[in-house]
Amino acid sequence: MPENSIDRTPSSEVISVLNRLCEDPKNRVFIVSGRGKDELSRWFAPCEKLGIAAEHGYLTRWSRDAPWDTSGLAADFDWKKTAEPVMQLYTEATDGSYIEHKESAIVWHHHEADPDFGSCQAKELLDHLENVLANEPVVVKRGQHIVEVNPQGISKGVVVDSLLSSMVRTGKPPDFVLCIGDDRSDEDMFESIVCPASNSGVKLPASSEVFACTVGKKPSMARYYLDDTVDVVKMLDGLASAPSQQRSRPAVQLRVSFEGSL
Repeated sequence: MPENSIDRTPSSEVISVLNRLCEDPKNRVFIVSGRGKDELSRWFAPCEKLGIAAEHGYLTRWSRDAPWDTSGLAADFDWKKTAEPVMQLYTEATDGSYIEHKESAIVWHHHEADPDFGSCQAKELLDHLENVLANEPVVVKRGQHIVEVNPQGISKGVVVDSLLSSMVRTGKPPDFVLCIGDDRSDEDMFESIVCPASNSGVKLPASSEVFACTVGKKPSMARYYLDDTVDVVKMLDGLASAPSQQRSRPAVQLRVSFEGSL
């Protein structure tokens, strides 16, 4: 969905494309998101075979009716008692901001605040949290209009490693991997599949074709980019419409950007 959308609920077109991709038994489709499992479960309720990784992979399920698996890495959340009062100070000082509590994380949102002031406050909050949580097993990150505190060892890159490793262990290694994202946290996914040797990532077969694609032209670990979410849906629709034997490459040509690439 477009970044400036007030209602982020997936459109009927998005749901239809996802279901068409999921209907092919050769495909495994996952939504990897920082959002909570309840919201994602509600949004994608029509997608029976869609996998979901919520809260950056803290919670994962392989289909709508499968149980949620919880990461065993984060058991102690006492750090929230330190992080929340700090976030509350910035919430009181920033009109339009608010705090979101997740099972594994705590998030400060400022997308409804004044853009310049909200961005300035987010930078100060990031520095403040990194200082007071320096000895805690957490990571403080900025995203699109958010500052989020997550337990160490939980990221989109880690969960993608886990999902692909599970497929390899069960004798179903993917011959085609397409990973699309537009957020800073998605860079962890891109790095995981583009440079697996550098971060002990999953070892895919040498014949596997891997495509990391960011949304919008910007510095990224992804080699490919699409201009906006409209193009993302068009490409996924093209993949869903193509005969399965033609899916070794994306059905829609991606623009390759080398300018500013990491």
